[in-house]
Amino acid sequence: MLRLEGIDAFYGDLQALAKVSLEVRDGEIVALVGANAAGKSTTLRVISGLVSPRRGRVLLDDADLGGVPAYQRVDRGIVQVPEGRRLFPFMTVAENLLLGAHAERARGDRDRTLAHVYELFPVLGERRTQLAGSLSGGEQQMCAIGRALMARPRILMLDEPTLGLAPVLVARIFETVRTINSQGVTVLLVEQNVRQALTLAHRACVLESGRLVLEGQARELLGDDRLKRAYLGL
Repeated sequence: MLRLEGIDAFYGDLQALAKVSLEVRDGEIVALVGANAAGKSTTLRVISGLVSPRRGRVLLDDADLGGVPAYQRVDRGIVQVPEGRRLFPFMTVAENLLLGAHAERARGDRDRTLAHVYELFPVLGERRTQLAGSLSGGEQQMCAIGRALMARPRILMLDEPTLGLAPVLVARIFETVRTINSQGVTVLLVEQNVRQALTLAHRACVLESGRLVLEGQARELLGDDRLKRAYLGL
């Protein structure tokens, strides 16, 4: 479904990704894990069209996305929930959600998708007229995911969705990701909680210093000695 081939990406003279190749298959949850500054968020930004690779290709259904701007990638079904949520704090919950349906492919189903988001996150329905900036951290993350779902994604990319959340909310977010995937949405997940990410995902890719160093079935990687030493403290 989605494939990266030999991606090199830079911020000025600083190389963030080096020859990164990976794929995300239809219906999967793929976890992208690694230490801080490993290149995980940059990988998502390359896929979204926010960072242009210096070399390599991003393909969706074998179509090269080179030259396709970010907003058109959303229309093709690639939707990202950025780290830090990036809500509009002085707009209501409902207004933030409706902004997600701006993409052409989503406008016709806006009301039905909104009802689905409220079913998935009942608290958002209860607080639809409340300013997004007044929500708790967990509720803001739900709103950010809900806004992304309003775009009717084929591939939902989540960048550190549980960062800073209490354990009970972390479990809720992971269960929600599982539900979203079961409803037919492919998921690419960047997550600091490596153990839970690998337990949730079907496959996983490990980045170190901008390079892909491990990939495979997620549960098998849980037993990898190198990964356990580096990320699980074992």
